[in-house]
Amino acid sequence: MTNLKNFADILETAENKGKKIYEICQLLESENTEKPVREIRERVKEIIAAMKAAINAGLQSDEKSAGGMCGDDCAKLVAMYKNGKSLFGGLHQKILKYSLATVEQNARMGKIAACPTAGSCGIVPSVIIAVSEELEVDEEREADALITAGLIGKIVSNKLALAGAVAGCQSECGVASAMAASAIVELYGGTNEQIINAAALTLKNIMGLVCDPVAGLVEIPCVKRNAFLSIYAVVGAELALAGIKSVIPVDEVVDAMKQVGEMMSPKLKESSEAGLATTPTGIKIAEELSEKWNNQ
Repeated sequence: MTNLKNFADILETAENKGKKIYEICQLLESENTEKPVREIRERVKEIIAAMKAAINAGLQSDEKSAGGMCGDDCAKLVAMYKNGKSLFGGLHQKILKYSLATVEQNARMGKIAACPTAGSCGIVPSVIIAVSEELEVDEEREADALITAGLIGKIVSNKLALAGAVAGCQSECGVASAMAASAIVELYGGTNEQIINAAALTLKNIMGLVCDPVAGLVEIPCVKRNAFLSIYAVVGAELALAGIKSVIPVDEVVDAMKQVGEMMSPKLKESSEAGLATTPTGIKIAEELSEKWNNQ
């Protein structure tokens, strides 16, 4: 199975063998690492534990980041929910809280699981942990979901580097959102085809998302973007579970993302030379931070 390089191959192999996508993934990992599946799954559970620890630490802190641009947004959200105010129900509230808690913990230089990157670290954990709590599933099912998400990210990375500096935020938060959407479908018992369609639907509707961090820090707009795209993953999963399919096959969607990334200006790829980073307010923040750090 070492030649499985795209989603079509993965789906065909899974269907022919009568296995779920996560089972194919863990068999591939076992083959590539020469480690038993049991050992691989234990490692996945350790990563999930780290995700939960980051969420818990983030929920208990309102400490500002080193840049001072974030750190207390999650606390504000928690306070609002305690007062009974929300447009969302319990699951969506959890996803928003958990995503902000995680990515703010990253901005404080806390321990997180980069999934698939540090800048997008709040998306996959918040979705998997919140949905798992909602469904009251055990750690084995959590592991199934994360392994599924991991394979989605791995297959995309075969064609497109998961880095904002290469293809913009579509390849970081965008891919994380697709990974999370697929994980949700797995947790809800969806089919392999639905898992793949969740990824396709999510990816093609985030295409072209730029990377324009203010002052070059993973704070603005990165923190709030994690919250938005965590909820976006729910939309992708919901559509797929309803039997809605992506007209454009997912492998072609990834090809299109790569094309868009190559056409994207370098100024919109993590360089902070355009977009939000060069708004008057963005420039002012960068200048103030530069002066502050130079005086330290």
